[in-house]
Amino acid sequence: MNTSAAALLEQLTPLMRDAGQVIMDIYATDFDVTKKGDESPVTQADQKAETVILAGLAKIAPGVPVVAEEAVAAGNIPDVSDRFFLVDPLDGTKEFISRNGEFTVNIALIEHGKPVLGLVYAPAIGRMFTGAVGVGAWVEDKDGKRAIQCRAVPAEGLTVVASRSHGDETALDAFLGGRKVASRTNAGSSLKLCLVAAGEADLYPRLGRTMEWDIAAGDAVLRAAGGRVTVVADGADLRYGKPGFDNPHFAASGLA
Repeated sequence: MNTSAAALLEQLTPLMRDAGQVIMDIYATDFDVTKKGDESPVTQADQKAETVILAGLAKIAPGVPVVAEEAVAAGNIPDVSDRFFLVDPLDGTKEFISRNGEFTVNIALIEHGKPVLGLVYAPAIGRMFTGAVGVGAWVEDKDGKRAIQCRAVPAEGLTVVASRSHGDETALDAFLGGRKVASRTNAGSSLKLCLVAAGEADLYPRLGRTMEWDIAAGDAVLRAAGGRVTVVADGADLRYGKPGFDNPHFAASGLA
């Protein structure tokens, strides 16, 4: 698994950058925004990046089912087995529209309900997070590529990262009650999971609706870095391939 996972990460990295370039080309224009059936926004960037990713995955891993956000919205939902990809071509569409740079390209490989490999690329800020469980996790940015891992919670308390576009401060306050918190900050998209993986934050509670493709790649990077994503209701590890691909409320955390 380790050798094949490392090789797959190497193959998928250029594909991530290709999708990111498509997104950035559209980001530089006066793009249109439309709405899907669930009233969530979508742009040409979502759709074109997904086309690039699906074509690439068909060549890199032929025969492996792909659950991709825009395809699902169009009614194209494959039968998922014990091994499939989850793709979000542009997580953080609201961040893309507001032009704050905090949007990502996401590819995750799921095996037996668990995210075992993931790539998260933030093209506007030039950060690529990759990881495979049992292999390791890395970030590549202007300072080069380096290994990352979750940190122990500092003595001064938790650094908590929350959603920029979907915040519920009352629910978050209740969840954090009794915990020692040093700081709270907001970030967009799956970057929040990656900040925990990189030891730049300690906890990301998500007390609202998400879909599996929103977080699977970040979850894989986090697990590869020593962290966990657990269901708030019962503390169990979050699993993938659920009916409808909806997630329950969850908390992403680093080292205890």
